[in-house]
Amino acid sequence: MTSPARPGQGDAWTVDDLQDLPEDGQDYEIFDGSLLVSPHADVFHGAVANRLRRLLDRQAPAGLLVGQDIGVSAKRSSYFVPDLFVAREDALDRGGAALDPADVLLVVEVISPNNAGRDLVLKRHEYAAAGIPRYWLVEPWKQTLTVLAHVGGGYREGAVLGAAEVLRTDQPFPLVLPVADIF
Repeated sequence: MTSPARPGQGDAWTVDDLQDLPEDGQDYEIFDGSLLVSPHADVFHGAVANRLRRLLDRQAPAGLLVGQDIGVSAKRSSYFVPDLFVAREDALDRGGAALDPADVLLVVEVISPNNAGRDLVLKRHEYAAAGIPRYWLVEPWKQTLTVLAHVGGGYREGAVLGAAEVLRTDQPFPLVLPVADIF
């Protein structure tokens, strides 16, 4: 196997560099110019993300799109791929290497036990710094959904809901979500 394309020695990774990486079952993201590599999510993780996407899709109004597998980049030196997002549909029509955070209303991360710190700390900080209004954390093993709202440059916890509860919210759109249906 050949070595993946790399920026010049001492140069930071950018979104453009990701196009030259192999399709090898790894997930690639960038934080502050450093390449982050993770194994691709397992089946249970994928099932949880897809169930939630289906629930959001059913209630999303025209003009908003629930998506997966597209990155968000506030600057050329950081790029993250949330498990799910809600964005303005016209933003996706513009194309490009990544979504602009100004067009993203919600990012969702499904927490993996071996990679929880990235979602709970790093991405939480970076998504907040980018001004994304809502961040949800889904913890499959605890069967919880944590709802965070952007307030004053960071995220404030709005609710932690268990499997027996129902999320009722107007953000990012009017939504009734039985948490048990995610798991």
